[in-house]
Amino acid sequence: MEKRVQQLLERLSEVEAVLGNPQVYDDQKKYRALMQEHSYLNDLKMTWHGLQTAKTGIADNQEMLKSERDTSFIEILREDIAKLEKQRDELQAKIENLLVPPDPLDHRPTIIELRAGTGGDEAALFVGDCVRMYKLYADRSGWKYELLSCTESEMGGYKEYVMVLSGPNVYRFIQYEAGTHRVQRVPETEAQGRVHTSAITIAVLPEPDEDEEIDLNEKDLRIDTYRSSGAGGQHVNTTDSAVRITHVPSGIVVYCQEERSQHKNKDKAMRLLKAKMAEIETQKKQQALASTRAMQVGSGDRSERIRTYNFSQNRVTDHRINLTKYNLDQVMNGDLEDITSALVSYFYQEKLRGESPS
Repeated sequence: MEKRVQQLLERLSEVEAVLGNPQVYDDQKKYRALMQEHSYLNDLKMTWHGLQTAKTGIADNQEMLKSERDTSFIEILREDIAKLEKQRDELQAKIENLLVPPDPLDHRPTIIELRAGTGGDEAALFVGDCVRMYKLYADRSGWKYELLSCTESEMGGYKEYVMVLSGPNVYRFIQYEAGTHRVQRVPETEAQGRVHTSAITIAVLPEPDEDEEIDLNEKDLRIDTYRSSGAGGQHVNTTDSAVRITHVPSGIVVYCQEERSQHKNKDKAMRLLKAKMAEIETQKKQQALASTRAMQVGSGDRSERIRTYNFSQNRVTDHRINLTKYNLDQVMNGDLEDITSALVSYFYQEKLRGESPS
C-alpha cells in the first residue's frame, strides 16, 4: 500500500506543475480532468498524513506506558491510544477506498430509480423511506437531488420514484445500490405485531454526458400527453402537461408529470430515456467482452437481492460483502458511508482478481 501511495503523491507534484502552466486553461476539458485528479490526490495526501500521525501517536503513547507509574496518567494514555486507534482504523479504511483508481464515470450525474416490489402498500412506504435515506446521504455528501418523476401510493410512499443525484463522486458511491432491497418490519396496520417481508428494486443509471451520442430517431418515439394526477397543486388535472415517451423498437416507456410545463416534462422524460438507452448499449458491450470474471461483477442486476433491512433488530446486512451493521436507524438517516465505501473497495478487488491470470 505504501509504495502505491508514494507513487500517487509523486503524481500530485506532476499535476500541480501542469496546473501552474497558464496554457492549461486553453483546453477546458483537460483542465477540468486535471482539477478532479488534483482534488483526488490531495485528499489522498491529507488522509495519508493523518494516518501516519495517528500511528506515530499510538507508538509514542505505548512507549511512554512502559515506564509510566502514575495511574491517572496511565489512564489518560490508554484513552488517547484508544482514540488514536479508532482514527487509524477509519483513515486506513479511507485510504483503501481512495486507492481504488478514479473512473471517468465517478462524477457523472446519476439517475436512481426506486420501485415498489412485493409487499404492496408496505413496499411503497419503504420506497418513501429509501428516497428520504438517499436524500439525507446526498446532503451529507454535498450532492444535489432533482425529481424526475414519481407515482404516489394511496397509503403513503411511492409506487415509483425517479431522481437525479449530482455532485463529486456520486456515481462512484451510488452505483452499487442497484438491486433488490428487502425490508423486514411490523407494518403500522399489523394488529398482531407480525413481521412482514417486502421488497423494492433499485436501478442506477449514469446520465450520458454531452460528448456521448445517443442514437434516438424521432420516428422511433411515440410521445403522448395527458393530464397530471396526484399531488402537485392547481395545475393538476387542468392541462395536458404530463408527458409519456415510448421508444417503440425497445418498448422502453418513460414519463414525467412533475412540472407545470409540458416542455419541461418532455425534457426530463428524454433525459431518463437517454440514460436507459445508454445503459442498454453499455450492457451489450459488457456482454461482448464478458470473457473475464471482472466484466461480470457489479452488473447492477435488479433481480439480485443485495441488502436486507431488519427494523426489529436494528440490523442492515449487505449480502454481497457479508457486511452486517446494527445501526439501521442511523443508516435510514443517511449514514451510508461505511457501506458504500466498502462496496467500492470490494468490487475493485473483485475486478483485479478477475483480471489476474487464473
